[in-house]
Amino acid sequence: MADPFLYNTGERSHYGCLGHEVQIDYLKAYVCRPSFSTDKAVIVAHDVFGWQFPDIRYIVDLIAGHGYITICPDFFKGTKPWTSTDHWADFPDWMKNHDPMKVDKEADVVLKYLKEQCGAKKIGIVGFSWGGMAVHHLMLKNPQLAAGVSLYGIVRDSEERYSLLNPTFFIFGEKDHTISLDQIFLLEDKLKQYCKVPYKIKVYPGQVHGFAQLKPEDMKPDDKPYIEEARRDMIDWIKMFV
Repeated sequence: MADPFLYNTGERSHYGCLGHEVQIDYLKAYVCRPSFSTDKAVIVAHDVFGWQFPDIRYIVDLIAGHGYITICPDFFKGTKPWTSTDHWADFPDWMKNHDPMKVDKEADVVLKYLKEQCGAKKIGIVGFSWGGMAVHHLMLKNPQLAAGVSLYGIVRDSEERYSLLNPTFFIFGEKDHTISLDQIFLLEDKLKQYCKVPYKIKVYPGQVHGFAQLKPEDMKPDDKPYIEEARRDMIDWIKMFV
């Protein structure tokens, strides 16, 4: 199996985080708050590299800077995330123990924390890759989530995958070799048939899997406009519905 990331995750610049880690029930989580009081929050569902990956923490801080209590829980519950030195031949076995469709309990724990400890009244969710699949799942199952953004979550086709409960935005890269354009067209076609709430699908030219979570210093000049556009679009969707 080919590495789905064009960028070497082992050669990223260091990132100094703005938030802090907390313990919520049995979960660890990274939280960043805006500079002012708010009752709006966003959950960030990390990718295969886990809740401590610097790129994900950068995204948490970025969203918090737009006025949301932002939290990234460890959806892997303390188990080892995927690393850039692992062998992709082992990835299917690893995924069996890290199923993005089995995140309901963790989502409920985090939602309870945000409401009871942080005073959140409206909560959205964004997720990247593995987390994008988790977002797609949760937007079908959890009505407490006011809106979702799924970034390059692999599209799984079944009749139960399209009746979204609340507004959901799907972001893809044109050159993502883990998600074909045919899969994206299928998703669009099925959502037209079954979806009763606002949704959006957007494909960013020339972009590969993982493009939207790069820190500024890790961006390639040709990709930067599309990365920044995807980030703006993500924030705009959250602002519209959360």
